[in-house]
Amino acid sequence: MQIIRFADLKPQPWRNGGGVTRELASHSGGASAGIAASEDGAWDWRVSIADVTSAGEYSPFPGMERVLTVVEGELLLLAVDGTEHPLEKYRPFRFPGGAASSSALPTGDVRNLNVIAREGAFKAYTSIIELSKKRAHPVFAGQLGILLQGQATVSPGSAVSPGSAGVDESGAGPDSPPVPLGRYDAVVGSDSQTPEILGRGFLAVVSIDPVTG
Repeated sequence: MQIIRFADLKPQPWRNGGGVTRELASHSGGASAGIAASEDGAWDWRVSIADVTSAGEYSPFPGMERVLTVVEGELLLLAVDGTEHPLEKYRPFRFPGGAASSSALPTGDVRNLNVIAREGAFKAYTSIIELSKKRAHPVFAGQLGILLQGQATVSPGSAVSPGSAGVDESGAGPDSPPVPLGRYDAVVGSDSQTPEILGRGFLAVVSIDPVTG
């Protein structure tokens, strides 16, 4: 089972120096592993969590598409190419990575879940799921399940890929007890012995689909 522990991730400066982000996962075309650290901008997709503590411009990512979700705080005012969009908590918003974008914080600091994917190669989606103690939520291959709020455990699944910073590979088998998750911990999906998350709270499910044809 592969769990990316948020507490183990090191903050990285934004490309424009205006803030910090913590990378949960990224993939570059030359890497054989689906979850691999890479230099900023050298990847084909990335999932990260950023702390936004001041208004200002966002780093441009030409040729990319972004999906931004406020996961902590009340409201973010995002301006994209001059048009302002009020983003409320847990409402994913898609916009071009190369667009001129900036944000304002009318209600204070926020924390954002950022998913960025290269256009024409991958399509990214973010869904917010309310967890249940009675019905576990599966996390399939090509997905990350990120605990946003509440208390939850994940039942053992199969390992997907080794070697990422902040990754806990417990080696738990199918008969092992469920593993507790901390806030913003991410579970790497698998289609073999699919990990299942059970609890109370909210889960972000990030799906990264290759573009074919």
